[in-house]
Amino acid sequence: MSEKMKQKSAIVVGAGIGGVATAARLAKAGFKVTVFEKNDFTGGRCSLIHRDGYRFDQGPSLLLLPDLFREAFYDLDTSLEAEGITLLKCEPNYNLWFSDGESFELSTDTARMKREVEKWEGKDGFERYLGFLQEAHRHYELSVTHVLKKNFTSLLSMARPSFIGRVLSLHPFESIYSRASKYFWTERLRRVFTFGSMYMGMSPFDAPGTYSLLQYTELAEGIWYPKGGFHSIVSGLVRVGQRLGVTYRLSTSVASVNISNSRATGVTLSNGESISADVVIINADLVYAYNYLFPPSSAAKSLSKRAASCSSINFYWALNRKVPELTAHNIFLADHYRESFDDIFKKQLIPSQPSFYVNVPSRVDPSASPPNTDAIVVLVPVGHLLENHASAGIEAHSAQDWNRMVSTARTTVLSTISARTGAPDLDDAIIHESVNTPQSWKEIFNLDKGAILGLSHSFFNVLSFRPKTRHPKYKGCYFVGASTHPGTGVPICLAGSRITTEQVLENLGMRIPWGR
Repeated sequence: MSEKMKQKSAIVVGAGIGGVATAARLAKAGFKVTVFEKNDFTGGRCSLIHRDGYRFDQGPSLLLLPDLFREAFYDLDTSLEAEGITLLKCEPNYNLWFSDGESFELSTDTARMKREVEKWEGKDGFERYLGFLQEAHRHYELSVTHVLKKNFTSLLSMARPSFIGRVLSLHPFESIYSRASKYFWTERLRRVFTFGSMYMGMSPFDAPGTYSLLQYTELAEGIWYPKGGFHSIVSGLVRVGQRLGVTYRLSTSVASVNISNSRATGVTLSNGESISADVVIINADLVYAYNYLFPPSSAAKSLSKRAASCSSINFYWALNRKVPELTAHNIFLADHYRESFDDIFKKQLIPSQPSFYVNVPSRVDPSASPPNTDAIVVLVPVGHLLENHASAGIEAHSAQDWNRMVSTARTTVLSTISARTGAPDLDDAIIHESVNTPQSWKEIFNLDKGAILGLSHSFFNVLSFRPKTRHPKYKGCYFVGASTHPGTGVPICLAGSRITTEQVLENLGMRIPWGR
């Protein structure tokens, strides 16, 4: 076979959602693809924990922006349905529980939202809610078209006529909280419509107003849950990739990316084995990769100093009975709302009274637990790790601190759920508990500082300011995942897989085998 006709080869480092989607796309484009994953499972944080008939989503537990999931499978000549993936609608979206005994239901049901909003904001409150939704809709449509489906390879990318004229319409220089305050007069509803910034690992007082698009997709398109757990999306993409010839090597750590003449030529595994490839795609944590997979550089040091997202303490509880007071998705907001976020994002601590999220997958998908029982996942946002024994914040190496913080978080969560919902004796119903902390997120998934959502999404950490999808120094090396463009979250990383793959194909002068 002539050199011109020789099949191109690609290595993907990491089998997170961005990695498996990119592997399948490259295989469809004609590459021979091998994926290396350090763990014995695919999906990264988008993976499952099984225990005696109970199933827990280790990371993501709600599916937003469903069209981006459909698009990923459509581009690969299949569909969610064809791959046996069923999406279950969660209704209501959430119950939000407050310390004064009140609660608020968020829903795609317009009549229900009208009652809920007018209860607190009065008769004209619903009209203002529709105004908020209209603005969030613009944020959503503009972001999908001009951000999630476009690459930003340099500062000049931000000067595209199709983008520059619309920047101010995205309200990137105002916080999501300040934008919500223009539509909602009560503090309660300002909190109801801004807590979603936690999905980006940011405080609502710092997150750009653009991110109200998350509230829009929840309220207009709904919250969904893949039957069998979120990993069913990953498994579907893995199967598609394997049909196209992708090889997966699990429990196989990559020690370094091989560099020759300023080009990535393959990888060296931790066992010393060297594998060559025409292209290397990094789906490992980007800051980790720069610091440990490539030669030392000023860029790596600079990335380590960039603002990171928060971390979390997660509890996975197997219960011996149902807790009917809880719906599939529950939010418990701290009374001292702003102070609790400052503790997380400015002091890198666990708040004394944290806001937290409770997911009951068995409420929407009974297969998550045995009959007449519940599986519960609790996520408590906390500060990320501070290395080198910092004088303030969460120290990376203090086991004693972790024991104390986990115990404090557990006690606070249990007492808060009981006080606000009336659910009795929840502690006595727990028959097994697993826990993830910032330290375990770092150790299991190589997440820099244990930051569960990668680098921050402040304005100067997104678009052309975010680390590029192609390595600035080494040809043939690309990135996909939370800390490169377009950003964090499962649907966003799926969009990123298309952007990165198309860049690879364009750089090699190869045809893009799906519609644009």
